[in-house]
Amino acid sequence: MARSTSPDCKQCRREGVKLFLKGERCLTKCSFDKRPVAPGPHTNTRKKVSEYGMQLREKQKVRRAYGLLEKQFRLYYEKATKSKEGTGWALLKMLELRLDNVVYRLGLGSSRTEARQIVNHGHITVNGKKVNIPSYQVKVGDVIAVKDNKQNLEMFNVIKGAKVSTPKWLEMNTETLTGKVLALPERDDLDLNIQEHLIVEYYSR
Repeated sequence: MARSTSPDCKQCRREGVKLFLKGERCLTKCSFDKRPVAPGPHTNTRKKVSEYGMQLREKQKVRRAYGLLEKQFRLYYEKATKSKEGTGWALLKMLELRLDNVVYRLGLGSSRTEARQIVNHGHITVNGKKVNIPSYQVKVGDVIAVKDNKQNLEMFNVIKGAKVSTPKWLEMNTETLTGKVLALPERDDLDLNIQEHLIVEYYSR
């Protein structure tokens, strides 16, 4: 599986915002808190960011937050342009409905990266069938669960019975490690501050 090999903390510093790529570590030992500046040589002068630069940074921020390579992200954008909804929101909704993101938002992974590994390793079922494709698009009514023979793994034992915060379009039962998609995500359900119109402008150049 192709993936980005750039250091997680450098990605956050480059985008100027916490992307929570390392899960719990981002809340405690976070290098972004100590040095919230872009990596590389620095000077005392501040350069004005161009319109193109703002568009690029917004696109990179979202792409990195969801852990996608450029080719994958571009394919999502092209699909979004064919949607009857606004292109920007259609793009974000498809990203939110990825199985790895849903596993993360249900609290089964501490980060999207860890959630992607959980899916890749075959620990997750959708409607009772094993699905190991992180990009799988979930639908309203789908039931996402940890496989019965994987529920005693240490990573899942610490979740059992715990309180987790989920967006209103998802429901999670930590006793059975089972979640359900109650509705489609809405704009205010996102956990990042995203200006999707900048992404549309970037690709519309």
